[in-house]
Amino acid sequence: MEGGNSPNLQLQQLPLATAAVSVQPHTDSFSYKENLIGALLAIFGHLVTSIALNLQKYSHIRLAGSKDPRAYFKTKTWWCGLLLLVLGELGVFSSYAFAPLSLIVPLSAVSVIASAIIGIIFIKEKWKPKDFLRRYVLSFVGCGLAIVGTYLLITFGPNSHEKMTGENITRHLVSWPFLLYMLVEIVLFCLLLYFYKEKNANYIVVILLLVALLGSMTVVTVKAVAGMIVVSIQGNLQLDYPIFYIMLVCMIATAIFQATFLAQASQLYDSSQIASVGYILSTTAAITAGATFYLDFTGEDVLHICMFALGCLIAFLGVFLITRNRKKSVPFEPYISMDAMPGMQNMHDKGIAVQPDLKASFSYGALENNDNMPEIYTPATLPIVQEQHGSKGVSAPPYRVLEHSKKE
Repeated sequence: MEGGNSPNLQLQQLPLATAAVSVQPHTDSFSYKENLIGALLAIFGHLVTSIALNLQKYSHIRLAGSKDPRAYFKTKTWWCGLLLLVLGELGVFSSYAFAPLSLIVPLSAVSVIASAIIGIIFIKEKWKPKDFLRRYVLSFVGCGLAIVGTYLLITFGPNSHEKMTGENITRHLVSWPFLLYMLVEIVLFCLLLYFYKEKNANYIVVILLLVALLGSMTVVTVKAVAGMIVVSIQGNLQLDYPIFYIMLVCMIATAIFQATFLAQASQLYDSSQIASVGYILSTTAAITAGATFYLDFTGEDVLHICMFALGCLIAFLGVFLITRNRKKSVPFEPYISMDAMPGMQNMHDKGIAVQPDLKASFSYGALENNDNMPEIYTPATLPIVQEQHGSKGVSAPPYRVLEHSKKE
């Protein structure tokens, strides 16, 4: 009796065990497919965005070098660049709905690689092969390192996937790791903003840290908004949750303030420095925010985390080498040194210029912070006075120096 029942029991349990084993590979392959879709969308978006920005720049340069009276927004090249820019941003935006945040953010190195390659291809100078290799060897090495880092990021990126429903986002928003992270970020942001505004700490690290902290919140909200839109398109409506509109408002606000600080940084520092330092700081802050809010690295083994970190470091080095080779723009000199003019005597003992060179000043004909200048830098006016003959035959000097007061 027992021997007759044992084969039946084995036959009944075999399909159950097979079904249980076949479920896990299916979910792993599906999640890896989503990672691949998100990575390809991000790469496509950054590549198209880079091409679009170069097209718009080309349209401005072409109009500036010609006698065409049209405005830039009336040219087909500029509108083509704008359409490609919108398409690229939509690709990057949709990529957040498929892949984890920590995987998508470092892929912005693709835009730096594309800009470097486009700049090398469309060079208008005559060069020799030896000079070309010597001049652009850092760019080639940087592109190679950035490509290797991107491959490691895609291969060993986090594989955590969660449907962006209103309940899940609300649960992550009130979790204690994210609340602790938000407390630290708010305190750090307020301290940096105080030193930047009150102490005039206009260092590139300070400004770009402000941008990075705002950018970390921007990408967190972008993933939430994009994920909820995709889930709504799939049939489960999420647009009636208040958390969707809260995330949408936070996304727009942080993006606006982030663009404001970036514009201020571009007025003080070279674009290559902003690209390299900003990429490193923004990527680090965004990965930290993604690991805290969305728990991207939960369940990942140590090997995958270490290889992902190595891919980030290689990408950082590649972007640094690419941007280091760019030409630095020569700042505009708004003031003329009087001692450099022929026949003009120096007005100071030690050869100091009449109007000091204030870096990052593009105002013409006016001094900045004139109240804080020493008296030796105060310009003088030399009006002509007609010669008057007194009764005693003593004539007044033909010139007199009038001190320049603050009221004038």
